[in-house]
Amino acid sequence: MADEIAPEQEPEEKEEERATTNGQVTRRQFLVGAGVGAVIGIAGTAGVLTLVHPTAPVEQAQTVATPSTTSATATASALVEGTKLIALNVNGRDYEIAVEPQYTLAEVLKRDLGLTGTKLGCNGSMCSACTVLVDGVAQNSCSLLAIREVGKKIITIEGLEQNGKLHPVQAAFWDNAAYQCGFCTPGQILGAVELLNKIKNPTDDQIRAAMSGHMCKCSAYPNILAAIQAAAKQMA
Repeated sequence: MADEIAPEQEPEEKEEERATTNGQVTRRQFLVGAGVGAVIGIAGTAGVLTLVHPTAPVEQAQTVATPSTTSATATASALVEGTKLIALNVNGRDYEIAVEPQYTLAEVLKRDLGLTGTKLGCNGSMCSACTVLVDGVAQNSCSLLAIREVGKKIITIEGLEQNGKLHPVQAAFWDNAAYQCGFCTPGQILGAVELLNKIKNPTDDQIRAAMSGHMCKCSAYPNILAAIQAAAKQMA
């Protein structure tokens, strides 16, 4: 029986040797290579690259550690996830507030501090209804992260009135009926305050340019222009 089996095995081995000599890939080499490819794919997703010669047995594979993003991602997640206790200075008062990293300044002002004068319109920094002053600069609070405003001085519409007296811009908006529904009015007023703090006697073109980002769905623009002109005279 041994004499009969040997001739059947010998041609397959010789055929494999001939294929290897001619640079061809045998069925056995292909299967080994396919298995190795699967190992590389699985290991690669775990941040480890397995290097194997196509004809080498899998157990002889050399494993080389490569820079993995897993630990970096975990570290980054640990830094940004979870509630953070921050301090905000709003309208001259200091507040300690527990916030999530994704909370916007507008959300914190309205929900956590109860300063509902800040209005959310588009919530995408296009209408400027949510404008507040941050270190004297008019900013759309819907696009500011609360955790990034620590150490800055924030003024909302509620902070303009001093000792029961309206700010000149507030008074001018009232006297000139520079509003209809009033939803955009807080943002309009704070935008005008920034302008008049920078330019004492702005021209009409300067006013229009500075206020161009503030949308009024009621189209009270002529009255808004008149109010800012009147406030400029009072503040000059």
